[in-house]
Amino acid sequence: MAGEKIIVKSKSHYWQRAWMLYAMLALPVIFFVVFRYIPMTNIAIAFKDYNIFQGVWSKGSPWVGLKYFQKAFQSRDFWNAIRNTLMLNLLDLVVGFPAPIILSLILNELVFRRFKKLTQTIVYLPHFLSWIIVSSIATRLLAPSTGVVNIFLGNTFGIAPIDFLMDKVRWVITYVLFGVWKEMGWGTIIYLAAITGINPELYEAAEVDGAGRWRKLWHITLPGIKPTIVILLIMNVGRILGIEFDRPYTMMNNLVIEVADVISTLVYRVGIRSFQYSYTAAIGVFQSVVCVVFLVAANTFAKKFGERGIW
Repeated sequence: MAGEKIIVKSKSHYWQRAWMLYAMLALPVIFFVVFRYIPMTNIAIAFKDYNIFQGVWSKGSPWVGLKYFQKAFQSRDFWNAIRNTLMLNLLDLVVGFPAPIILSLILNELVFRRFKKLTQTIVYLPHFLSWIIVSSIATRLLAPSTGVVNIFLGNTFGIAPIDFLMDKVRWVITYVLFGVWKEMGWGTIIYLAAITGINPELYEAAEVDGAGRWRKLWHITLPGIKPTIVILLIMNVGRILGIEFDRPYTMMNNLVIEVADVISTLVYRVGIRSFQYSYTAAIGVFQSVVCVVFLVAANTFAKKFGERGIW
């Protein structure tokens, strides 16, 4: 009886190990199909005359080669969207990227811990607001006749009402500043975490040598978070041609569409509303390729300057 129990136990153990081995072999296949093969159908759509009722791989969606890429390159709206996307992302990079670094350095220098935590909480909150709410706030604050900003400027300085959201240049400035306000606090989380990883003995040694706050900030804190800054900069450069949809779409209007129409809004307007799926898929493929090129270039430059980079 004892021998039979041992045999039964060994068989069940064998099947358990067999199922574990099967799962280990099947998981990579499932992962490839779900996260690699299925998304590749979007790439195929860019090279086909896609018929939504026939499917991607049927004869009803014939291959057309680079037809829709040529159509995109010959479109004025496409190049206008490329220009606007690059312009807005570059402004976000120049203005918005240093903002959380500066804020994290300021928060790190605060002595009163309660005030520091309260400030952190306040600056984090805008991140959790959707762009629909943020655009509504911008509309209410910047309205020419009833907006708080224009009322303040008129009553205090006697300035005539300003159309912040109707003028192209002012709209771009407003777009960038509200983006900084919304995401600046959230970006400080990473930098504050990097600052806490710096060895405290470095600050103690610098203080013994007579270094003040500015010297410690410049020679210890900034070099300590430099690898984090470089990695995040590479990732931001890699997304230079990628842009979210809700931010420009909720803030744009017909008067500023010439500078507000970006790739994501073009894809929505042409692809979803006009049912030109192959055309917008071609735009998406081009966008992805350019983003990869920028990412590789930024990583290469970072390595040439002695940084580790992403890979």
